[in-house]
Amino acid sequence: MAVKIRLARHGAKKRPYYRVVVADGRMPRDGRYIEQVGRYNPLTNPKTIEIDLEKVDEWVAKGAQPTNAVAHLIDVARNGQPVVEKKTKLSKKAAAKAAAAAEAAEAEAEADADAE
Repeated sequence: MAVKIRLARHGAKKRPYYRVVVADGRMPRDGRYIEQVGRYNPLTNPKTIEIDLEKVDEWVAKGAQPTNAVAHLIDVARNGQPVVEKKTKLSKKAAAKAAAAAEAAEAEAEADADAE
C-alpha cells in the first residue's frame, strides 16, 4: 500500500482551504484518509500553515511519501520562512494611472521647492 501525505481540498468554490492528510495513494483526493496532520489556508495574508511536524516525521519514518506541494509546506513550517507572495501585475490602465499620479506628485514637489 502506497501511503502519501497530500492536500485534501475543502472550502467553497474559489475559496480553497486545504487539509494536510495521510492517505492511501489509491483513494480519491478528497476521499477517505488515515489521519489529518495539518491545515493550510492560502487565502489569509500571510498564508496560514499549521502542520504537526512530529506526526509527519512518524509517517515519513513508516514510509509515507509527501507530495511536492506538501514537502514545500513542510520545509516552510520547519524553517519558519514566510511564503513568498507573488506580485500582482497591474493592468495597463492601472499602470497608466499610477504613472500619471507619480508625475503629478513630482510636479507638485518641484513647485513647492521653487516656492521656498
